[in-house]
Amino acid sequence: MIVVPEPGSMKYDTRRARLRKDAESSGVSDQDANRAANEELQEGEDRRSRGPRTERGRGPKGERPENAD
Repeated sequence: MIVVPEPGSMKYDTRRARLRKDAESSGVSDQDANRAANEELQEGEDRRSRGPRTERGRGPKGERPENAD
């Protein structure tokens, strides 16, 4: 499994900006560079969000699904 930053994190934004800059410098339009960077960072099954990692991240106790840990 490849570990990549999750969308919204600072590392994700940094990597996305770097990919956009590389695409733009090779002659790709702004919109296409943005789209290509997003697609590259989000492709693959093993690159999805791992979900909440703390009790607080799972939400209020009364609103949690019954089958949760």
